[in-house]
Amino acid sequence: MYSFQNDYNEIAHTAVMKALNDLAGKRFGGYGTDKYTEQVADKIKLRIGRTDSDVHFFNGGTITNLTAISHVLRPHQAAIAVDSGHIATHETGAIEATGHKVVTVKSESGKLEPKHIQAVLAEHPDEHSVQPKLVYISNSTEIGTVYRKHELQALRTECDKYGLLLFMDGARLASGLMSKNSDLTIEEIAKLTDMFYIGGTKIGAFSAEALVILNPVLKSDFRYSIKQKGGLQAKGWLLAAQFDALFTEDLYFQLGAHINDMAAQLVRLFEQNGFTFLAQPESNQVFVILPNSLATQLMSQYVLHKICEPEEGQSCLRLCTSWSTTQQDVDKFITEFNVLV
Repeated sequence: MYSFQNDYNEIAHTAVMKALNDLAGKRFGGYGTDKYTEQVADKIKLRIGRTDSDVHFFNGGTITNLTAISHVLRPHQAAIAVDSGHIATHETGAIEATGHKVVTVKSESGKLEPKHIQAVLAEHPDEHSVQPKLVYISNSTEIGTVYRKHELQALRTECDKYGLLLFMDGARLASGLMSKNSDLTIEEIAKLTDMFYIGGTKIGAFSAEALVILNPVLKSDFRYSIKQKGGLQAKGWLLAAQFDALFTEDLYFQLGAHINDMAAQLVRLFEQNGFTFLAQPESNQVFVILPNSLATQLMSQYVLHKICEPEEGQSCLRLCTSWSTTQQDVDKFITEFNVLV
């Protein structure tokens, strides 16, 4: 059965595999201190237009989030996130395990807004509660929506007003940036956030993320935090090599456009048949609401993730396209879906 369950269900893009294979027989220094890793970090800095940034490589999103957030927060400080935010729902309390509360707000769109920040600050006015200090967002969000430039600018203004840090989880940044609904560029994200990470695992990497620290106040002693949290890889150059491939000839962004195009065809199929969505699809995650009988039939023919039952007799299924999804895969799904309906 073909899997639309996630965007990391195949090993890696051929360019990434080649980059790793090309390193066979070569020797490097340990823990990301080698010249090759430095060169790849510089490559990323040039692409995002911030040669003054620090770039650190990790092998997964959760270790990136917990290391970054715990490093910049003092013991009494907390993070703000929407109720569907990854750090609040899918990381097994990793942030809380580092001693920091995640304060959540309800958001139908999956996006954080200035009014949410204001509400949290009003509820935490003094030293008798945690002090909200970091604003956590993801682009694309957990429900597939994407931030517009004016929305990120508004969050930046709000963070500056109250002395808050702005951190973007970029696990699916390629899809978010290449959405037809997005007017953001990676250069603008690098101007508007204090930290963000460039997700590789969900866009063709074997397993790699690149954290970019922009605020100079946050850079000091960061490698100590990486080591303490278990994220400092002895073979750090293997992580760098994957981004070398993804950031050659803008492959990263090409793959982002591809997965969105594959998803857009599924969206049109569902719309043409009169079905609605949990949130309007804007990236490579499609949350479609179907009758239970149709959902059951699809799940018997494809690997899909059932999210919830929004109403009696209905199921919300998530279809997630990947860098490896082909036009043939989508055409086959469309043909079989039309037979079922």
